[in-house]
Amino acid sequence: MFSKVVEESQTELSLSLNAGNPADFKKIYDECMGMLYKISYRIVNDEEAAEDLAHDSLIKANEKELVFPSLNDAKYWLIRVVKNASLNYIKRKDRERKAYEKVLYEGHKKADNGEVDLLKSESIKKAREALKKLPKNLQDVLMLREYGDLNYKEIGKVLGITEGNVKVRIFRAREQLVKLIGEENVYLPE
Repeated sequence: MFSKVVEESQTELSLSLNAGNPADFKKIYDECMGMLYKISYRIVNDEEAAEDLAHDSLIKANEKELVFPSLNDAKYWLIRVVKNASLNYIKRKDRERKAYEKVLYEGHKKADNGEVDLLKSESIKKAREALKKLPKNLQDVLMLREYGDLNYKEIGKVLGITEGNVKVRIFRAREQLVKLIGEENVYLPE
């Protein structure tokens, strides 16, 4: 009985899917939307923007009526699209922020409420800054592993590298983050 379920699941994953077909699109949407949202949210740090970017990537596949050889191929294509769209969103928002600051001649300061809020915000800021300092290839594998919940094999497929190379890059990325941040300098809630 179990082997029949596994066979059906593998057959289902290997069937080609047309994103223009409503039934196929629903399968793609149901399988990928949550993951795409998580990836985008970790990049843009804005719930509404992440949801919009994830939906836009799915709509792009639907409007182009793309045909994917399997559900996994659809997932990998969508991950690339949402990742790139999210990075572009961040760049655009950064340009807008700089333009506003230039026009207003003042920096926007946030008043932190309490020591815990300050520690949390400092830790988050340090982690983001440290992540940005990593080489692009290390940033990508770490984001897909930690925020996209992809396994090493899936990350390898998305980035076009071997599973062993993924493991090495993740190890190096984590090692460099510890050097950049320092374990004692990060706030961890109790």
